[in-house]
Amino acid sequence: MRALTGQMRVIIQALKPEIDGGRFPIKRTVGENVIVEADIFSDGHEVISALLLYRKEEEPDWQEAAMRPLGNDRWRGSFDVGDLGRYLYTVLAWVDRFKSWRRDLSKRSEAGQQVSSELLVGAQLVAEAAARASEPGQEQLTQWARTLQSSDVTEAARVQVALSQELSELMDRYPDRRFAATYREELAAVVDIDKARFSTWYEMFPRSCTSQPGRHGTFKDCEARLPYIAAMGFDVLYFPPIHPVGHTRRKGRNNSPVAGPDDPGTPWAIGSAEGGHKSVHPQLGTLEDFRSFLAEAHAHGIGIALDIAFQCSPDHPYVQEHPEWFRWRPDNTVQYAENPPKKYEDIYPFEFETDNWRELWGELKSIVLFWIEQGVRIFRVDNPHTKPFRFWEWLIAEIKTSYPDVVFLSEAFTRPKVMYQLAKLGFTQSYTYFAWRNTKQELAHYFTALTQTEVREYFRPNLWPNTPDILTEYLQFGGRPAFIARLVLAATLGANYGIYGPAFELCEDRAREPGSEEYLDSEKYEIRNWDIARPDSLKDLVARVNRIRHDNPALHGDCSLRFHEVDNEQLICYSKRTDDLSNVILTVVNLDPHHTQSGWIEFPLEELGIDPQRPYQMHDLVSDARYLWQGSRNYIELNPQIVPAHIFRMRRRVRTEQDFDYYM
Repeated sequence: MRALTGQMRVIIQALKPEIDGGRFPIKRTVGENVIVEADIFSDGHEVISALLLYRKEEEPDWQEAAMRPLGNDRWRGSFDVGDLGRYLYTVLAWVDRFKSWRRDLSKRSEAGQQVSSELLVGAQLVAEAAARASEPGQEQLTQWARTLQSSDVTEAARVQVALSQELSELMDRYPDRRFAATYREELAAVVDIDKARFSTWYEMFPRSCTSQPGRHGTFKDCEARLPYIAAMGFDVLYFPPIHPVGHTRRKGRNNSPVAGPDDPGTPWAIGSAEGGHKSVHPQLGTLEDFRSFLAEAHAHGIGIALDIAFQCSPDHPYVQEHPEWFRWRPDNTVQYAENPPKKYEDIYPFEFETDNWRELWGELKSIVLFWIEQGVRIFRVDNPHTKPFRFWEWLIAEIKTSYPDVVFLSEAFTRPKVMYQLAKLGFTQSYTYFAWRNTKQELAHYFTALTQTEVREYFRPNLWPNTPDILTEYLQFGGRPAFIARLVLAATLGANYGIYGPAFELCEDRAREPGSEEYLDSEKYEIRNWDIARPDSLKDLVARVNRIRHDNPALHGDCSLRFHEVDNEQLICYSKRTDDLSNVILTVVNLDPHHTQSGWIEFPLEELGIDPQRPYQMHDLVSDARYLWQGSRNYIELNPQIVPAHIFRMRRRVRTEQDFDYYM
């Protein structure tokens, strides 16, 4: 029977993490910990007991974890998530009569007061617990209740029993929860695969994956490129759309509105007489070729990410078969996509306000399912902010109910609240503003907001220094040092990051025109022939940085990110660490690609358990140089023409039984 509201004395407030009052789930990966805090208090001075309740959504019974007071009525508990899917959690708390009685009895006994009456009260509490208990606890509690009220046992002996650890532990197993209060919501946590938390992406146009200039690449060519990508340490290979490309209003080179006879068009103009979203471009190969490529990629430890672009070329079969899914203008033409002043005459967006929206939603879901059935589990979603929020919430929930291991990356470069809303609705990872954050103040402010506020509970950043659409001014004019600096920043600030290659490792920096972020001779509109064997390629450095990421668990998450003081605005310094401090990484980057910069950094040794009076070693994992530091203040100098960054691993001084010191 539910207790009367008036008998519930405990208040539970300000529970964290909780997203929008429980409307949206938090995010975790398999094996991670969920730490829950809440304000828990009551009237009076009694002792409170509190439990964190949690369970898999499909399981009926709650599991329990004790919550501990932190001070000022703040409590904390935690639980581990061991499986994919959704977990639920909430908090239960009550005024604990036994613990209150035990506390007061201890005080009275220490003060030398007579406590015979209090022992009788305790005997009653223990007897009530015995009635709730099962064997063998019931028998033991019954015996203790008799002892507490027995006149044949000295008061001192009864007090000793009352305050014993054995009695306390057994009473904790059978508490009186009749008037327990439960938090107003059952909150949710979505648990994803490890790759949702830590992944290294490489974007490549498959049609340019060829050694012969002008020839359209194939899936077989892409198979031959896999060892190159694996050697650089990438575990996700992302393809732009691999579907047939439309011919009507096809764009030419450098986004020319008129295409030449040999121009392949943009892959995002999806669909032709050869098929639509469930077909592959015939020049790439067949579906069987794709599945073979997928298997070979998995053998190299690489997951394949496909582009989900819910839009059509004018030649897509959907335009003829389902005209009701498009917006028709008064002149009987379809409204093409545009973002004034940009025009995309070769692309038709879907009309999500159609009366036939249910059929449209169902078909779009079937596209995702089709590629899942081919073996794909990672999707980069193009411009999700231009489709309805409710659609994405429905689609992602539908997919992850059957396939909880699927990863969705949101490519939404738009307003912050829109980006955050998409993440709350279910997108596993999200693109960020990283590409345009260049100064120390911009970077520190932005990444502190992403990693040290509530945002970190639902928004997983994926950092890209470049994309086929983004060639920043910093990369255009900073030369090779700029590419290295942005590589190190992306790889160490974010547990998830990616590069668009081979443009990145070959330091492609030619813009289409001054003031533009578009590449000259962009792969979006033509087949490029890349010389990946060029001696000036950054591929070896990329491989080293990715190996550093792989070997250091501190870089496998974002929540430990902390920025540190440097007395030079051109130097940025930050660290990441594991919870047990066994792995601490300190990164320093020269943000000026043209000049040597130096300065003094402040490193918080006390937080890391380091004696400031003893030396410690900083091992630069990029150059393999080792430096002996002492104290919290140390000097840094970085020449961008050599390497504009340090990635230090802090190594502690350890003394063996033979009085031999070494650093680990």
